[in-house]
Amino acid sequence: MEEITLQVGKSDNLLALLDKNQSRIEKIFNITISRRGDKLMFDGDLKSRKLFKKFFSSLLKVADISPSFNGNDFKISLNMVRDGNIKLIETELLQSQKIVLNGKSVFPKTFNQKTYIKAAFEHDLTFVIGPAGTGKTFLAVAIALHHLLSKKLERIVLTRPVVEAGENLGFLPGDIQQKVNPYFRPLYDSLYYLIGFEKTSELIEKEIIEVAPLAYMRGRTINDAFIILDEGQNTTNSQMQMFLTRFGSNSRVIVTADITQIDLQDRKKSGIFRAKRILENIDGIKMINLKEKDVVRHDLVRKIIKAYEKEKK
Repeated sequence: MEEITLQVGKSDNLLALLDKNQSRIEKIFNITISRRGDKLMFDGDLKSRKLFKKFFSSLLKVADISPSFNGNDFKISLNMVRDGNIKLIETELLQSQKIVLNGKSVFPKTFNQKTYIKAAFEHDLTFVIGPAGTGKTFLAVAIALHHLLSKKLERIVLTRPVVEAGENLGFLPGDIQQKVNPYFRPLYDSLYYLIGFEKTSELIEKEIIEVAPLAYMRGRTINDAFIILDEGQNTTNSQMQMFLTRFGSNSRVIVTADITQIDLQDRKKSGIFRAKRILENIDGIKMINLKEKDVVRHDLVRKIIKAYEKEKK
């Protein structure tokens, strides 16, 4: 059994997080942990002990340097160990990727989400591909709002293809806007959560935030805007090419897609596959892949996605 002598006071926050996540830590590192006063004791085979010692040493350094170190950072660090990225813990956790919106902070919950946010701030065009529940749309809206509220861009344009998933659009009541509104509910939900219903309504009424079907993008050049194409997997090749040639000077774009939920009659004709193949090596464009492990909804969602993927294979 090995032990680490802790500095009382400085390590209190870290110890509280360790106690809260003890069972998960023991499972990831294949060790047992106990603590007596300022002594942290752990036991396991030599390789496991070395790995845990390196992990805890990294967290002590981060917690000492960064006063904002919190439970979310701790969870990300555990995910990084699980994924074999233990060497990156110090550098990544000391580079905060939180998004601040009028005093409200949005934090990435996984290492890949952190990479996603970083890419969207550094590239004019970012593709993010991943299953349901990985925060693709929510984080895209948060990033767009950050650029708008900090006056880096003048407006936000939110669009998505209106593709019927087993339901007939013609049977929905109301005019065309009322018919397509349900398709944009995930975007509205993200806006309402981040800035509230009244502020969202105000910005939409002033056309500072525009929400429109993809077909309305044809023939336009959109300048000084943050543009989000949601559900990009439901575009055809021609629709994707049309959209990607719409943004003008000082604009940024995020395209989200879930290739497990393609509603086109011929899934092979989805524009996301061709875009990924021919654009991934172009400077200024970044492709981010989120996985089942990045699901941040209920734990069962991750298990459901995994079960369907297993059955499909």
